[in-house]
Amino acid sequence: MTRRLRWLLLIAAPLGVAFLMLVWFLIPSIDAHAWLFGFTGEETLPSQARGALQWTLGWLRPLPRTAPDVAVAYTDLPPFGVNTELEQEVELEKRDRTLQMIAEAGFHWIRQPFHWYDIEIHGKGDFEDRRHDPHRPAWEKYDTIVDLAEVHNLQIIARLGTPPDWTRHDGTARGAFGPPDDFADFADFAAAVVRRYQGRIRFYQVWNEPNVYPEWGNQPVDPEAYTDLLCLAYDRIKDVDPDAVVISAAMAQTMELGTWNPSYDGNNLMDTVFLQRMYAAGAGDCFDIMAVNNYMLWSGPTDRRMTQREINFSRPMWLRDVMVANGDAHKPIWISEMNSNAAPEPIPDRYGRVTLEQQARWAPIAYERIQQEWRWAGVTTVWFFKKATDADWQDPSYYFRLVEPDFTPMPVYHTLSAYLNTLVPTLYEGRHQPTTWQLTYRGEWADAQSPTASLGRYRRAAARGAEVTIIWEGRALTVIPGPGEGLLRIVNAAGDIRDVPLAGTPVRINPSSSAQRETTTLIAVEGDVTIDELQVH
Repeated sequence: MTRRLRWLLLIAAPLGVAFLMLVWFLIPSIDAHAWLFGFTGEETLPSQARGALQWTLGWLRPLPRTAPDVAVAYTDLPPFGVNTELEQEVELEKRDRTLQMIAEAGFHWIRQPFHWYDIEIHGKGDFEDRRHDPHRPAWEKYDTIVDLAEVHNLQIIARLGTPPDWTRHDGTARGAFGPPDDFADFADFAAAVVRRYQGRIRFYQVWNEPNVYPEWGNQPVDPEAYTDLLCLAYDRIKDVDPDAVVISAAMAQTMELGTWNPSYDGNNLMDTVFLQRMYAAGAGDCFDIMAVNNYMLWSGPTDRRMTQREINFSRPMWLRDVMVANGDAHKPIWISEMNSNAAPEPIPDRYGRVTLEQQARWAPIAYERIQQEWRWAGVTTVWFFKKATDADWQDPSYYFRLVEPDFTPMPVYHTLSAYLNTLVPTLYEGRHQPTTWQLTYRGEWADAQSPTASLGRYRRAAARGAEVTIIWEGRALTVIPGPGEGLLRIVNAAGDIRDVPLAGTPVRINPSSSAQRETTTLIAVEGDVTIDELQVH
């Protein structure tokens, strides 16, 4: 951007905001409130005016590079999940009811802790729980969780962390979350979990929020040390199960750059700085999926203000910028924790404060924005489903819940359930794999591998008449075929039919000068009909 243009924007920004406010008052037919919310995430007029000015001035600064045209792995899975704490539920019936309600709401995933301290309790290699009589296998509780998840057709993200006391020479002196003295002990634990659940759990997350206190214990956070732990765990997990997928610890949203301060009991390190130091230490070879936590702390999910010093819902774009700069544009970001906090007065507003109505309204909007705008984002798990008891009711973190301990649904549970159960799976602008969850296949199809495919694989019609229906929104849809030659039939919602030979050349469908919503069905007529990728423009 030229210096002249920067000065023009600097002058024009406050004038533009003043004009918007004038429109607000003089033209009631224009829903200025909703329009301003659409890019500021604010819901009061003063905050919207300030947000509009900040958003405008943001164009004077460099914006994050998100590489939207790159094919990204692990973005083809249904993205809807929720965090659970099933290990806290003593009664099997409550675990079952929890997962039943999660499935009925339309979620596909649970992110569930597999606590190290709760599995390898008394010493290395000791998986017997002798904390109660009678003694029992420490795996028993987690076996039932995995069994019940399968009953309700839910996939698990297993979060690995929280060491037992025996792993540290000073026990709990550095806090319950402090890392072990020997990182190899953690890698061995991770391998034990993967070995037990191989073929049943595929996705494993190594630690949580190591860039903030107290998740790395009562000591300075350490990107290089976390990278060492991550890489050891990655290698051991892959040794046991090459098909396992390793997710990095979720980065916490923070802007702080402080050093260790005993009076503060800890320190936090900006997520982007922490991640860049991880890359410098070699972390790029040690995870398949990058994870972040993305709360709506002080504004809503539509807040598009973009500065490094702004903690808002757009912040994952800056983490994506770091990944792109380090050659990891082909890897996705999964959002491990997402929600807003509805703590009532006089509970402290440590995580911001919204009404129950706002919390209920914002969560589906957040999911919709991720799908429409962030093709590099995958599974997003809401924080959190429920607590086993109301013992923490005075802690503001309690008020992220979707359901009360007695299973009474909060308004946000109802709105998310309505959204997920009426959602029309749609492809938005970007590159999509033929395995993506939004497509509806009929007939016989098979997956094949090829080094020339965008992510190493493509889909082939295994019989004549096999078809796939695509609902998409954009100016055009392009089918990128895989290897082979065949005849493809294209049918639109109006019943128009066109037969197109496939011979490695992209096929462009329904080009238009403006975005539109279309339904297109592709049918294999004869020959080798393959799909490598679908692109919405």
